Amino acid sequence: MKAPHNRAKVGYAMIVVSASLTVIALIGLAIGADVLFADNMARNNTAHFNECKANDFATEDCLKYCDRINTKISGVFTENCD
Repeated sequence: MKAPHNRAKVGYAMIVVSASLTVIALIGLAIGADVLFADNMARNNTAHFNECKANDFATEDCLKYCDRINTKISGVFTENCD
């Protein structure tokens, strides 16, 4: 009896790998001009949180932080999130 070959499965796997590498390359080209893309996102989010903290989380867009504050670990306590 002849041993079965899995050449078709290997071929499909190579196609999937090359497609995923192509997608990674396209994402790299899309954000390539902004080298600090993730850093800018983190800085913007931190600035927004600090602004909300200064306003005591009173505005609507600051309510998303309520599930993470008022704990001993966070060290941020407010009455606006009750």
